[in-house]
Amino acid sequence: MSALRERRRIALVAHDHKKQEIIEWARYNQALLEQHELFATGTTGSLLREQLGLPVERLKSGPLGGDLQLGAMIAEGRLDILVFFWDPLESQPHDVDVKALLRICVVYNVPVACNRASADYLISSPLMVQPYERVIPRYDEQREERVPAVPGEPESERRGNRGG
Repeated sequence: MSALRERRRIALVAHDHKKQEIIEWARYNQALLEQHELFATGTTGSLLREQLGLPVERLKSGPLGGDLQLGAMIAEGRLDILVFFWDPLESQPHDVDVKALLRICVVYNVPVACNRASADYLISSPLMVQPYERVIPRYDEQREERVPAVPGEPESERRGNRGG
């Protein structure tokens, strides 16, 4: 379990064709967003600062490692929520990084909103302003259950890293 503080750490990310949409969403929710710590990748972070005056910690651009920075923050328990307006109709040069970022949200049970409707539901949830215990799945235990025993292999060897 991981206890979330009342002041959430929220990442805001948008692909090029979705930047105006995330700016409009952030403007509408500015009073709520100002109560939390904000992070954003590259241009999205610059736009949020310039157009709305929001205090945003700006990371690298997504294709230049920003998505990976966010993934690391999630894995380290330093990010509570991801709002990622991605463009489903446009191929991205860093699609693999985008998929990895969305995957790591699922791995660590981090709420993620990928469009305006889900972002509205997420930010307006009563859980945004009250203590919340996020359950983090124990994949190491699940992995042990899936790894078949090798005849004659000690149990301690089976729990180690065997090819994966």
